Amino acid sequence: MAQEAADRQQKIRMLAAEILRLSHDGLLINLRFLDTALARLTLECREHTGAHLFDGERLYYDPVLLLRQYEAEPGYGARLYLHTLLHCIFYHGFQTDKLRPEYWDLATDIAVENTILEIGIHPTGMSTDDTLRGRLEILRKQAGGLTAEKVYRHFRVEEPSTKAIGEWRRLCHYDEHIYWDRKEELELSQAEWRKISERIKADLKSFSKDKNNAQSMSENLGEATRERYDYSDFLRRFMVLGESIQVNDEEFDYIYYTYGFKTYGNMPLVEPLEYCDTNKIKDFVIAIDTSASCRGKIVQAFLQKTYNIMQESENFFAKINVHIIQCDSEIQQDTKITDKEAFDAFIETGKLTGFGSTDFRPVFAYVEELRKAGEFEDLKGLIYFTDGYGIYPERMPDYEVAFVFLNEDENRPKVPPWAIRLVLEDEEIEAFEEEV
Repeated sequence: MAQEAADRQQKIRMLAAEILRLSHDGLLINLRFLDTALARLTLECREHTGAHLFDGERLYYDPVLLLRQYEAEPGYGARLYLHTLLHCIFYHGFQTDKLRPEYWDLATDIAVENTILEIGIHPTGMSTDDTLRGRLEILRKQAGGLTAEKVYRHFRVEEPSTKAIGEWRRLCHYDEHIYWDRKEELELSQAEWRKISERIKADLKSFSKDKNNAQSMSENLGEATRERYDYSDFLRRFMVLGESIQVNDEEFDYIYYTYGFKTYGNMPLVEPLEYCDTNKIKDFVIAIDTSASCRGKIVQAFLQKTYNIMQESENFFAKINVHIIQCDSEIQQDTKITDKEAFDAFIETGKLTGFGSTDFRPVFAYVEELRKAGEFEDLKGLIYFTDGYGIYPERMPDYEVAFVFLNEDENRPKVPPWAIRLVLEDEEIEAFEEEV
């Protein structure tokens, strides 16, 4: 009896493994550009789990569950395989820090399933695909796109009901993501998956000639492979070196100092330096796009975050010269900040004005007028917080410029090559919102 049970279990394991092997081969034949990624995703049988688990590089599948699902839906094995593989290629398991997992997990499943439907190969077909297409089309219009990042932002603003979440899971959920917080333990790092994804991006050009729809794949790869910055680190690029009147402990020798007291009574041999070189923000411009498309709450949160970074003790001179310029298609307001108290007052009582159309050029022209008038001693840079829908200046200024955006948008005008382009991360936006 025990032997029969063991033999039956072994047969189940072999059948499940064969289903996934055939699924692998079907994907490789239909999606040649995924060959490297398919070779790197590891499969491991894990019995009695009642679920398929994914940790970022390995799919742990339950053979009994897989056979039941395959019996009901012959395309299930290939669908599960491709679903999990796309999570890897889009780095979904590497972006979980500080995000709400219930929304991020759901958003990643939706993004992956949308990509699979757009690719549209026969081996991955499911009976629920038509229903899913209809729901995805509605969500696409609501969220402005179907990358995981855009869907996640949409769910943070328009929280789905419990019923809606259940329906999305029924249509899009194939693997559990409970191991995503173990990414430090993975043999394949995000950098290695990035190399694979970059290769896939290049191969998609020839793939598109096969008349397959690769738009969603390209959008998700673009989101996954773009450069990411921490705003705190980014702002510190604009600091300038200056002297502070404070004891420089790093260049002070306590041995000679105490030896003098010991030998001569009350006479130290050396005195501590009363100044030191530190990174400070002195002459600086913050431009705020107050056009109608920029949300007031986010703008206020951005200013609060910027202020919190700048007010760190080592980053403030006793006197500073920061101009906060509000502009839509023309200059609406310029608030000059000369000390911490003035910044405190602006953060607490300052109001946003404008909310018309957007033109970036007036800010740069206005800054030039201030420079000619001797307003800045050494202008380090300008950060422009905007949605990006405006007219950029043609000429490059002789100071650093950064345009900060809330999200990726391929339809917005291209940032000039002389400017720095920064897209805020979802967790940074959430942190901004929590500070107001």
